[in-house]
Amino acid sequence: MIQSPRGVSVRIDCWKRVGQYALTIPPFFKGGQGGEARMSSRSAKFVAFVILFGVFFANPSFSQPNTDLAKLKGFEPFVQSILAEYKVPGVAIAVVKDGKVLYAQGFGFRDIQAGLKVTPHTLFGIGSCSKAFTALTMGLLIDEGKLEWNKPLRTYLPTFQLSEPLATEILTPRDLVSHRTGLPRHDKVWYKSTLSRKDLFDRLRYLDFSRGIRDIYQYNNLMFMTAGVLVETVAGIPWEEFARRRILEPLGMSETNFSVADSQKSADFSQPYQEIEEKIELIPFCNVDAIAPAGAINSSVSDIARWILLNLNKGRFGEKLDKRIISEAVLAQIQTPQIIVPEEWKYDELFYGSYAMGWRINSYRGRLLVAHGGSIDGFTALVSMLPKDDIGLVVLNNLESGPINYILAYNIYDRLLGLKPVDWDARTRSDLAKSREAAEKARIEREKERKSGTVPSHPLKDYTGDFDHPAYGRFAIHLDGERLVADFHGLAYALSHFHYDTFKLKNPLAEIDAPMMFLVDSKGDVGSLNIKLEPTVKEILFMRAAAKSAEKK
Repeated sequence: MIQSPRGVSVRIDCWKRVGQYALTIPPFFKGGQGGEARMSSRSAKFVAFVILFGVFFANPSFSQPNTDLAKLKGFEPFVQSILAEYKVPGVAIAVVKDGKVLYAQGFGFRDIQAGLKVTPHTLFGIGSCSKAFTALTMGLLIDEGKLEWNKPLRTYLPTFQLSEPLATEILTPRDLVSHRTGLPRHDKVWYKSTLSRKDLFDRLRYLDFSRGIRDIYQYNNLMFMTAGVLVETVAGIPWEEFARRRILEPLGMSETNFSVADSQKSADFSQPYQEIEEKIELIPFCNVDAIAPAGAINSSVSDIARWILLNLNKGRFGEKLDKRIISEAVLAQIQTPQIIVPEEWKYDELFYGSYAMGWRINSYRGRLLVAHGGSIDGFTALVSMLPKDDIGLVVLNNLESGPINYILAYNIYDRLLGLKPVDWDARTRSDLAKSREAAEKARIEREKERKSGTVPSHPLKDYTGDFDHPAYGRFAIHLDGERLVADFHGLAYALSHFHYDTFKLKNPLAEIDAPMMFLVDSKGDVGSLNIKLEPTVKEILFMRAAAKSAEKK
């Protein structure tokens, strides 16, 4: 399948079929929606020449030898089977090789209800694939001499403050974007919150550390948000505007944006979906503008192909690669390992991983692999490259935690490298089954901890009120009939009694897999609650808001 300059998909199967060629004729060649047409060998060759001439010479980025396309024979039926198996509504895929776009195609639906199909120009949330863009914006400032990777961050951000004084003083820009600060995720601080970027930045000082500085890899979205604050402070303009002017506009990435609010104004955007109780459900868009440098970019595979080419071309772009966005040396730094990712070596085709700056570094079947995944409500993304082989690809789908991206990516690599395909589908199914089994075992173990026959120590109305934490914000507890409900960052969690003064929370769109325990003060009143919102640190303590305490008195 070749993507023409007008976005029309043209598949030319160059495998001879008893003196005939099978072609998928685009709509402008006949009066329908395309379809297979049979013709004589001479006529077919002539039409194929006309199509190829129009596609390749109208847009040099698609001039790719047929031998590479031939290696993808059978890939499209494979994609369709994977979509059906994992119940993914739609996916878009683009592949680049040897400096050109080899393949770009959409499959399935971007909007199930409206029956709208995915195209190479459909916008998806790319989630944490945004992080590589943030690292590059820092690299641009490095090139200009306005920033240094290893200078203390407070050189540029004097108001930066964490709960650990030493970390506050010595953390560097490099640390921010390599997940080695010692601060764990604390994602519930920002997820669904209405706090601004400045509010989140100011609240970092109230978050507990779980490890020492540079001890271990710990993924952290808030630190990438801080990297965005750093860029806009040094550059003097918002991070989004800096990235747009310095990266998107030069590359011609006109479809890409930084907010789901903008995506929904586009003529070609995907709706977000999630599997809920074994059904695929349309879910609300999640606005993550406040932490945009960590994961708010929305894009198409058509645009991301340009981004991949920039990286494979070592910072150069343009017809003759005569333009440059970033120096080769700084880009190499961005893609150089900074810390080991402590994961099990599970499959021989992969190796121990490491994290660079906005990219994960690994190997695939003995070849250098530079990649990053992304996931945000209703979307799952993968941007991946084999730099030494000059191959890159992007896979974007519209199912939250949809596990198909790596299956498809590795299958493409196997085909283009001429290697015997690995059955990543079977491996993924096995891994998912083991994960579900482990989750069920953990649930059973938690249930064993329940003390049966217990009741809350107070009437349910005594548990109502507002409970605050200086970083995480507010849990507002109220009664809905005979049941407690906790409102947190705009989401309502139904509370069910577990034992004593401990309750479980449930919301199908945003699970909090930790019990909430109410604490009684010395006067016998329910004065606080705690809940383990960050698994690697102690429970987060929320104190009853003073105004509520005063009203009670």
